[in-house]
Amino acid sequence: MPQPSAQVTAAEISRIAGVTRATVSNWRRRHEDFPAPAGGNESSPLYDLTAVRAWLATRGHATATNALEELRTTLRLHPRGSVAVAKLLPLVLATASRTPDELTALAEQPDADLVIHADGSAAQLADSLPGPQAVRFSPEDTAVLRALALCVRDEGGEAALGVLAERELEDTAASGTYVTPGQLADLVTGLVPGRPVRVLDPACGSGSLLAAASRQGASELYGQDSVPVQARRSAVALMLAAPDATVTVRIGDSLRSDAFEQLTADAVVCNPPYGDRDWGHDELAYDPRWAYGVPPRAESELAWVQHALAHLEPGGHAVMILPPATASRASGRRVRMDLVRSGAVRAVMALPPGAAAPFHVGLQIWVLQRPEPAGPERKSVLFVDTTEATATGRPGDERSPAVTSTGRRGGGPNSGSPRTGRTTLDWSVLSETALTRWEAFTEAPDVFADEPGTARAVPVVDLLDDVVDLSPARHVRVSRTDVEPAELAREAAEARRRLIARTEALGEVARSADWRTAPGPSPREWRTATAADLARGGALTLLRTAPETRERDPSVSALPVLTGGDIARGTGPTGDPAGLRTESAPVVAVGDVVVRAVAGCGAMARVANEADDGALLGPQVHLFRPDPSRLDAWFLAGFLGAEENIAAASTGSTIVHVSPGRLRVPLLPLEEQRRYGEAFRRVNELRAAARHAAELAEETARLLAGGLTGGGLVPPPEPAGPSPTGTATQTSDASA
Repeated sequence: MPQPSAQVTAAEISRIAGVTRATVSNWRRRHEDFPAPAGGNESSPLYDLTAVRAWLATRGHATATNALEELRTTLRLHPRGSVAVAKLLPLVLATASRTPDELTALAEQPDADLVIHADGSAAQLADSLPGPQAVRFSPEDTAVLRALALCVRDEGGEAALGVLAERELEDTAASGTYVTPGQLADLVTGLVPGRPVRVLDPACGSGSLLAAASRQGASELYGQDSVPVQARRSAVALMLAAPDATVTVRIGDSLRSDAFEQLTADAVVCNPPYGDRDWGHDELAYDPRWAYGVPPRAESELAWVQHALAHLEPGGHAVMILPPATASRASGRRVRMDLVRSGAVRAVMALPPGAAAPFHVGLQIWVLQRPEPAGPERKSVLFVDTTEATATGRPGDERSPAVTSTGRRGGGPNSGSPRTGRTTLDWSVLSETALTRWEAFTEAPDVFADEPGTARAVPVVDLLDDVVDLSPARHVRVSRTDVEPAELAREAAEARRRLIARTEALGEVARSADWRTAPGPSPREWRTATAADLARGGALTLLRTAPETRERDPSVSALPVLTGGDIARGTGPTGDPAGLRTESAPVVAVGDVVVRAVAGCGAMARVANEADDGALLGPQVHLFRPDPSRLDAWFLAGFLGAEENIAAASTGSTIVHVSPGRLRVPLLPLEEQRRYGEAFRRVNELRAAARHAAELAEETARLLAGGLTGGGLVPPPEPAGPSPTGTATQTSDASA
């Protein structure tokens, strides 16, 4: 019986054919013989891969654009999918050691010889990799074996390994299988003093941290992971990245079943699972690793911290990536107290959101050291906040490169309004901020020079209070008493100057148009059509992100996401792509009209500009793509976002959902649409300018109030005459 063909999305078709997704959309509309959807749903259709490849062959797009895409496609066609992927992992290592000519000859072998060669290569590596030892291939695997050999030949072993991992694993923090970014891995290993030889990662995942340790000179790499395919993937990746190192990776839960119980390492690096309430609290209650107290059920991270310390040589360091709640959660107070009191906690560093999954959370790096018998007393803990070190601009800073117009193209009266969307992290600045402060602290902790807002060495005795809060922001934040009065006065004066300039600009925007009264005694009326009718007539295309899809598209996983909150606040895209099923997410283009799917406070609609261009559409946003020859974008946005229109097209009571097809639009000539569109654009500029002025007013008020309460500023001299309350100013007896 023939095997059913695999199904692919439009995004996968674009990769196979080597074209953009827009081209695939055009094929679907313009070619009647394009294959009809074989599955999925209206917003995320799936197509029969065999039929698609046959259709592409008639138009010269029969082959994938490169070896990576050919491997992806061949894996999709394989009748046993991920089972084949698990078997293929050791072959990546075997083929990576061969020359390009040998790999070409291997791919050209007959099917039977290719299977025999693959079986032999897998058997030779059986003892080097964790997991099932017996691996056998069959004739139905030959297409994948050839594609793998050519992929390793053209793109390298690590690239081929990444494609296999896409098929077997979904890198998300929620699933516990996520990659630690290379820059963060280098920072973590850079915080380990000296040149450790033996390095352990008890939750090694993809092996990123151990690979970074090998780049720092470690020659014995030990890893363990509870996900079998992750452990095998990690072992292969480490053998590729560090061929001269001794690599030992085991499968299993390090807390419940420690594969390296007798190992003491020079260093431990780890990015453990977060928020795991089923980590083994009950069965491990009397475990000897809990030298600093039994971790509460909700404190799995503190269990990993103590596991790491238990595997260190005295004086050895552990560097761990942890969620911010670990530093302050009430349930972990006693364990944190013992860790601090013993000197095991050496530094806590705050990272900005976006440094690692989950990308919307600002994670922390904890640097720990196993106490040495009769070792030096550790009197302080270093706190470093890197969140400001990587910011490209701050709200209200009109010179900031992050400032982006939210109005028409090329700026306008609202140019300079801040974009508070996702910023690209400057890892060189972030790493320098962390490493230089840590090096200075380790060299002379007793004379470390505090830097308000960035770094501070806090005495241990000051940390042992009722909460033992180790959050860096709590300890390094700038107090107004840390700033010289003259500098504070200059800062406040500059804030006031910007505020005055912005309010004057707001006035200019408000005066920029002559708003006239409609002729006649009653409001103007129009003949209208629903958005659904306009879509059926081809005047616009209505898109939205489907709630589910079969598989993430790794090629767009780094794109920002435009959310409903961004529309309400007037910001650029701030959504986290890690939580978005990107296969079904349309890409926003300049001129699209985006409307929030849930009614609420703030703007409901706007026209996408350069700041939004290329972002993925969030799950609670509708996208209207007008035909510019028939609909003006700002005209459309103004009427779609009108309060009465939203109310008439919404359902629900507590959560009010907008039905996009029911929104109504006046039927007006294009020239008249443009006049209305220009008016709506000016209204948007007014809203953006008012928002920016409000932000500057709040910032100025904060500076002035902080200066007064901190003693850096004093009240202005009171003018002679009545006080603001209307009574004469008098000196009280108490003040006298």
